[in-house]
Amino acid sequence: MTTTPTDFARTAAQLKARRRQRTRLHHLAAYSVLVLIALIMLYPFYWTLITSLEPTGNIYQAKLAPSGVSLRNYAAVLSGTTVPFWRMVLNSVVICTVGVLGSVTFAALAAYPLAKMRFAGRDLIFYAILALVVLPNESGLIVNYVTTIKLGLLEQRGPVWDMITQYAAIVLPSIASIVGLFLIRQAYLGVPLELIEAARIDGAKELTIWRRIMLPLSMPTIAAFAILEFVALWNSFLWARILPLDPQMLPLSAGLLELSGTFSTNSRATMAGAVLVIIPILIVFASLQRYFMRGIEGAVKG
Repeated sequence: MTTTPTDFARTAAQLKARRRQRTRLHHLAAYSVLVLIALIMLYPFYWTLITSLEPTGNIYQAKLAPSGVSLRNYAAVLSGTTVPFWRMVLNSVVICTVGVLGSVTFAALAAYPLAKMRFAGRDLIFYAILALVVLPNESGLIVNYVTTIKLGLLEQRGPVWDMITQYAAIVLPSIASIVGLFLIRQAYLGVPLELIEAARIDGAKELTIWRRIMLPLSMPTIAAFAILEFVALWNSFLWARILPLDPQMLPLSAGLLELSGTFSTNSRATMAGAVLVIIPILIVFASLQRYFMRGIEGAVKG
């Protein structure tokens, strides 16, 4: 029995159709798993949202829709009668602004010699710093607290001075970021050494090279780290609650705990506050997601 070209073409078409069908099934299975994971991860936020909209009802039960819709929980938070909401928003904005600028500046400066300068023990210093990532953040709470006390940042010296020092007490422990140092160093490693050598031959100082060559070429990674640092500072809770701060100086995420009293708790107002805290993070990620992904990709390639 002879095989004609038509039979070959028919067989090839059948194989291609089966291959496309298998690919579709694989994609369907993958997307189904991803959708299931997304639903599991999004449901706590959805539950928080619908609970914050309910005027009454049992909050300790799974639900798909609110039993009623009311904005009075949001009005209770935004009015500032229970907690100084807008002052806490201002505190969070100040803390995030100063903290992000400080963290990015220190990480970008420290990463340059560890990536492009040659000196004895450079790699040993970097890996010693990187090894600290395995330690949980809680391990440094006592040291940071003692350091804050020794620096006199919690002493009462006057309204303006107290405001500045309490902001500093919240921000200073987060200034040195190992994650930021690692990400920016990886981005620096991707910068061609020839550019730096050419700048040195032209007489440029190291700070000039860092400012005019390293920073512009590593800006996507720096932007990604700034987004990560903003989210971490905006959500900072534990450290701000440990410090004996004036309640007026608390950031938003930590200050909303004041909605939970000793003998009674306004759970729905707390949920409304949690939703309000999340909204700025969602806006930042939605508007800067492209730069964030590009920066992380550049750091990984570097």
